[in-house]
Amino acid sequence: MAFDPMSLKYNDAGLIPAIAQDAASGEVLMMAWMNADAVARTLDTGRVTYWSRSRQAFWVKGDTSGHVQHLVDFRVDCDRDCLLVSVNQTGPACHTGRRSCFYTAVRAGEEVELMQPMAPIPPSA
Repeated sequence: MAFDPMSLKYNDAGLIPAIAQDAASGEVLMMAWMNADAVARTLDTGRVTYWSRSRQAFWVKGDTSGHVQHLVDFRVDCDRDCLLVSVNQTGPACHTGRRSCFYTAVRAGEEVELMQPMAPIPPSA
């Protein structure tokens, strides 16, 4: 059965959450939004493409920062309202220069930073 991006369940803004996971380690890197066109572009090009809500434009991960995400696997959850993209990540995934956006833990009621930036913060990750 052929995949149709329109078969997914998008929110009222026409977006679906996409979780990026490192293909080798399984580490969760980030969450961003895709629309149907971003899904299609990701599958067509092999470069992960998101929809930037702040810029109202496509965001091909790494075009400005060099921190590219190459698609390895693309999965749809059971409710068809969330995506998991397995990627080969070049450099940090987070716009703060950290490997993952999930660098803050809450332990014993306190926030704890689990990792430091691995690169300077790029102008527009």
